[in-house]
Amino acid sequence: MNSVEIMKSIEDSQMRENELKFNVGDTIRVSAMIKEGNRSRIQVFEGTVIKKQGTGARKTFTVRKNSNGVGVEKTWPMNSPLIEKIEVVRLGKARRAKLYYLRDRVGKRAKVKEIVR
Repeated sequence: MNSVEIMKSIEDSQMRENELKFNVGDTIRVSAMIKEGNRSRIQVFEGTVIKKQGTGARKTFTVRKNSNGVGVEKTWPMNSPLIEKIEVVRLGKARRAKLYYLRDRVGKRAKVKEIVR
């Protein structure tokens, strides 16, 4: 076995069983485990997905929200064991893969159009 096959087998063992289905532009609610000292709790972060990148075990996604007038972005690995669940709040219509232009916008202009089901 060469080193590429070994790395592939290690990455496959770290993959999440059920793939999380959401796209760039969707508004999602991420429930993540936060450890503070010897206690742990679940914290919810709700915002718009501005990018997804990577493949396999290295796949990540970035969520952006405005909190008290300040933009906050968090990036999580897709296969992180700290993520309890991800709920899709609303589906967004994005015409590009990375929504970096939302960083410069505030208020209603920072919204992504919703897909009507």
